[in-house]
Amino acid sequence: MSGMLQKAKGQKKSRIGMYVSIASSLFGVVGTIKRGREARREGDTLQLVDVAVSAAGIVTGVALLVRELRRVDLDDVLADD
Repeated sequence: MSGMLQKAKGQKKSRIGMYVSIASSLFGVVGTIKRGREARREGDTLQLVDVAVSAAGIVTGVALLVRELRRVDLDDVLADD
């Protein structure tokens, strides 16, 4: 591996980066809701299943990011000692 890649792997995620990731995930909700409304209006069951899976992925991703954000906060508190 290159030196830059090793250096990047060793760094923790920044708090701002995690907030940006959460925000971008939540923007995905808008498109998912639009697709869900259209699928419901058309009665397309397969598309509704796709929307449900996409929504589950978004919820899981946000939950993982929030968990990571909490870990960063705990590390900061422990670092102050």
